[in-house]
Amino acid sequence: MNDDGVPSASEDHPCDFDQPVTLQQAQQDVDQWIKTIGVRYFDEMTNLAQLVEEVGEVARIISRTCGEQSYRKDQVPGNLGDELADVLFVTICLANQSGVDLTQAFHRNLAKKTRRDVTRHQDNFKLHDQSKNSSALGEK
Repeated sequence: MNDDGVPSASEDHPCDFDQPVTLQQAQQDVDQWIKTIGVRYFDEMTNLAQLVEEVGEVARIISRTCGEQSYRKDQVPGNLGDELADVLFVTICLANQSGVDLTQAFHRNLAKKTRRDVTRHQDNFKLHDQSKNSSALGEK
């Protein structure tokens, strides 16, 4: 285990947690984890419910750290990185059980966004001039 509490590669954990991971490797790692520790994949509807729950936990953290909500005095702030990793894990589970190669899907999706939005964001005045953005909302 390293100083951050992250396990090192071992017989129990064949992943080298100190090395960058590709989407393909992440899909393989999650599949191996599910088969050896998780017993089996939850069904897709259960994983969808899990995904919604994890996204809700991300929303709770962001609404309290970046938004107008605050933590109660007795609440411990959540760990955004950990919750985003939970979202990624469940997303990978859904991809694996649906036969989706996330590397290919990501490349196709980014190409689609690039074609579709090649000038859209550059032409969006709200992204360039905050005073126009405020006045568009009726604020002074």
